[in-house]
Amino acid sequence: MRDPTDLTDTERAHIEWLCDQHDELAHLRELVQAFRALVVERRADGLAAWSERCQTSGIRELRRFAQRLRSAWDAVMAGLTYEESNGQVEGQIHRLKLLTRQMYGRAGVALLRKRVLYASRRRLLF
Repeated sequence: MRDPTDLTDTERAHIEWLCDQHDELAHLRELVQAFRALVVERRADGLAAWSERCQTSGIRELRRFAQRLRSAWDAVMAGLTYEESNGQVEGQIHRLKLLTRQMYGRAGVALLRKRVLYASRRRLLF
């Protein structure tokens, strides 16, 4: 998923060697890099064609990923189309859920509140 320009020469050579050895891996890399470009460049218009390529790729994981994208198509298209994002909010909710799961069955709401506030203060300091 990394930008190919960010790879070291050793990493680039290793990836090229792997892709030369395995045609399916080369095809996977091509599709993943195409998806990366669509997301980074926010080109929603190419997503349908990319999804179709995944469906016919023969790579089960990509086919399933494309199916999941299709099931939430409106949200995915909105994420690629609109400038506004709720990514920060979703990230904070994810962090809160992670803390809650770590605390499950150990203590009450008071301790969870203290952990959340402590984590928030630590983030502000760094």
